[in-house]
Amino acid sequence: MDDKKISRRTLLGGVIAAAVVPMKATFAKEIQKGLPLDEEIREDPTKVIGLGPSAVGKRATFEAPIRKFSETSSRTPLQDFYGTITPSDLHYERHHAGVPNIDPNQYELLIHGMVESAMKFTLADLKCFPSVTRLCFLECAGNFRTGKEELTPQDVLGLTSQSEWTGVMLSTLFREVGVSPKATWFLAEGSDAAVMTRSIPMEKAWDDAMIVYAQNGEAMRPEQGYPARLLLPGWEGNMNIKWLRRLEISDAPYMTREETSKYTYPVKDKIRMFSWEMDARSIITYPSYPQKVQRGWIEIRGIAWSGRGVITRVEISTDSGKTWADANLQSPVLSKAHTYFRYLWSWDGSPTEILSRAIDETGYIQPSLKQLTDARGAGGGYHMNPVTAWQIKADGTTWFKPEKA
Repeated sequence: MDDKKISRRTLLGGVIAAAVVPMKATFAKEIQKGLPLDEEIREDPTKVIGLGPSAVGKRATFEAPIRKFSETSSRTPLQDFYGTITPSDLHYERHHAGVPNIDPNQYELLIHGMVESAMKFTLADLKCFPSVTRLCFLECAGNFRTGKEELTPQDVLGLTSQSEWTGVMLSTLFREVGVSPKATWFLAEGSDAAVMTRSIPMEKAWDDAMIVYAQNGEAMRPEQGYPARLLLPGWEGNMNIKWLRRLEISDAPYMTREETSKYTYPVKDKIRMFSWEMDARSIITYPSYPQKVQRGWIEIRGIAWSGRGVITRVEISTDSGKTWADANLQSPVLSKAHTYFRYLWSWDGSPTEILSRAIDETGYIQPSLKQLTDARGAGGGYHMNPVTAWQIKADGTTWFKPEKA
């Protein structure tokens, strides 16, 4: 008789095949049902047949990034990303009367006004023109929050996202209808219940404006303007009219509600009404609240962007703004796009503050809140792009530093 002991694992390993019961199904859906023999074996993925293909993929059950939302907006969880492209279902939202339900087969875009021939374009018509794809960010003009330490990057600057957009150049459509050389403005109008409208200078149309119908390789999401929207790379989000239904060509701005009573802000004793480009800014996404770090080497990470072109530098301070050093920019560095940056830092365990500031190709340097309020006065609300800081406490906890002018 063999006196060698047989372990429970060996025994189970020998009879595992007998303990697995095949279930009849189609070949594509055939699975095997494992009997609950041992907790350790059940947790080992090499011992159980996994799930098969499905109609729509999903995230791992251990990953659950979500958007914080209110009645009018949803904020992108910037701290949960490892790159610059925002998953379509996590793109920020901002709308004024809800998301309309538009049948793409009934969709039409009217272009009229100072043109040779007013024309209507169906979605199929738009897709017949030469298509263009580009990567760029969108950002709400009111994208900034402060006031307490318990704020994440999503809370502070979550009204910006980046996608790969596909559509037709607006200049192509304007040549099709024969825009008058005397035209200097056009009105963009949406199909939502707010009938969102904005006046846009013609120079943008001839530059890089697009009518887009695809986002990240698929049809655009309804929340982002399905079936077609206006895309103005680098300009404030409110002007990128969603659910676009009409473009009217003119020789003067239309002075709509959204550019007179709204989306304007005081600059000392004056009111700034037409402020299109989003200024250069950045934010550190790691470490940030509520993350915790340990003493030693830490890779500081984040994103920077500018509506005026390419980010040329991002500077990092690990001593509360006393000194600054250049971060590494992750390629590709694109115009009017989120740019990922990294900076390797050895933390000695002392309490400190870490900050980032962006510099774009125009030479513009992201300002402090004090610089902004000195230049504009204290009544700002839109286009606020101050340098933001994170506090690193002695125990390694990270907290937002509330901004004060």
